[in-house]
Parts: sequence; structure tokens; C-alpha cells
Amino acid sequence: MHSQVKSVLLADLSWQEAEQWLTPQTVILIPLGAAAKEHGPHLRLDNDYRMAEALRDRVMVRTPVVVAPTLAYHHYPAFTGYPGSISLAFDTARDLLVELARSLAVYGPRRFYVLNTGVSTLGPLQAAAGILQDSGICMHYTDIQTVAAGVETAVTQQRRGSHADEIETSIMLYLAPERVAMHQAVRDDRPRHGPGGFCREAGRPGIHSPSGVWGNARLATAEKGRRIVAAMVDGMVRDIERLQRL
Repeated sequence: MHSQVKSVLLADLSWQEAEQWLTPQTVILIPLGAAAKEHGPHLRLDNDYRMAEALRDRVMVRTPVVVAPTLAYHHYPAFTGYPGSISLAFDTARDLLVELARSLAVYGPRRFYVLNTGVSTLGPLQAAAGILQDSGICMHYTDIQTVAAGVETAVTQQRRGSHADEIETSIMLYLAPERVAMHQAVRDDRPRHGPGGFCREAGRPGIHSPSGVWGNARLATAEKGRRIVAAMVDGMVRDIERLQRL
């Protein structure tokens, strides 16, 4: 069914080959996933990076894109209280995407899709898209909160959560089970108290989570992950195909 789809990793090309691929008709796919961001005791710091690349591979066989190298750093301020987590300032994260798109647009492409695996990334992505629009460059991006919302609602058992939780852990049990330590998965789902990020200490605004989890990771299964990933890829492909028609 997908054998005729032609996609390519930009990094695999020579510059002469890149010249043939980078045309005004091309959609550039930019995977975005943190390579250093806490995900509780049972998932690795590079969880989002691995997820972005696995989703990238599935999207590539469904719709023709040129894939830029995966972005490993962006705006993740909610998690900086946990060792190993790295976050860029809002403006830095915004400008990173603006400069990347402008660099590639010189060679022809004017349409970009950010395969986004974060939530705090949405603000800088929206700001970057607005700046690029003024230059005639169109950037769309995944809203990870809505792209598979129907299926997530159908499979979710936890009472609350959104990070290293039932959903994220299920996704990784399906995509990369060797990188999930389910014997260390926890339930950590205290109610949020006002605005703010995650914090290891009680009494501060935001989400008090000594583990770095918000939700019940113990409820995760690979089958839930399979269903969620299928819905995510379907949604991303629809997003890209809308962009291709512009």
C-alpha cells in the first residue's frame, strides 16, 4: 500500500542529491523530541527523542517528506528540578525553528511540519510559525494533546495525569519495550495546585511529584500503546497531507 511513497532523511544525502529533493513542492518534516528530560524512574531521559524518531519512521512510509535531523533540545521548563533535564529559553527555542526553516527555505521548500512530542513546546512553535508566515513560509506542527485524543480517552484508566503516565508508558512499551523498566513504574497522581511545573518538594505551586511521574504508569500496556501510536500517526499524516495541498 505504501510502497510508492518516497521519503528521505536529509542527513543521508550528498549536497548534490539534496538539491534534487529540496523543491518548492517538498514538505520538510522536523522531528522534535527531548533527548534529556525526566520521565520518572521507569523511562529514560531520551524518551521523547526515541518516540519522535519512531513516529518519524512510521510517517515516512505513509506520505512523502524530506526529514531534517531530529531536534533534541527545546523548551521544557516544567522539568528542570530533576537532574539531567535540559530546557532552552522560550525565545531560543522559537528562534531555533525559525532559523532552521529559513535556512532550508533558501533552497526551495516553503512548507514545514514539526513532528512535535511535547506540550511546553507548543508556545514557541506557535510563535515561530507566526514569524515564518510573514516571510511566506508555512510551518505546521503536531498538537500532541489532541492528535490522538479520542483513542487516548477510550483506553485511559488513570484518574489524572499527563507525563510518564499510563499513556506515555504504554506508547514506549509498544515502541521500545527494552527501554521501559516496568518494575520501577509508579502511581504518582496528586492533584495540581495552581500554575507551575513539576516539583519534587511539597508545598510549591504546580504538580508535586517526587518521582517525576504524573499519572499511573502501572496501568500501561503495549496494546494501549499500539492503539495510541496508530492514531497519532494517522493524525500526523492528515496534518502533513493538508500542508501538501496548500
